[in-house]
Amino acid sequence: MGIFLGEDPLVLLIMVGIFGGAAAWMSGRAVAENWRPVWQAIASGFLLALATRFLTYGLFDGELLSFVGYLRDGILLAVLAIIAWRMRLAAKMADQYPWLYQSSGPFSWKARD
Repeated sequence: MGIFLGEDPLVLLIMVGIFGGAAAWMSGRAVAENWRPVWQAIASGFLLALATRFLTYGLFDGELLSFVGYLRDGILLAVLAIIAWRMRLAAKMADQYPWLYQSSGPFSWKARD
């Protein structure tokens, strides 16, 4: 049973991993693109978890009102949104302010010498 809570792992992979993950990635990038704080990326991940729970219920007869399932989906999608937010913010800092900063990896930037 464990993390799947009686749900089909393939359905979770498709709905949360692929569709929800792609939406979380795009929303994290959009939040960073508009210079918004990270909590908005986290909130978008948990809102997307509501959508994936509903679609899993409607399309695959999954459990709609599962708090543990919602929490699992929300944490996964929020983490993906945070990763996308940080990667886009780091790239944006290096691209928009090249005289001040240079890229020092996918998640960070450093001051130019």
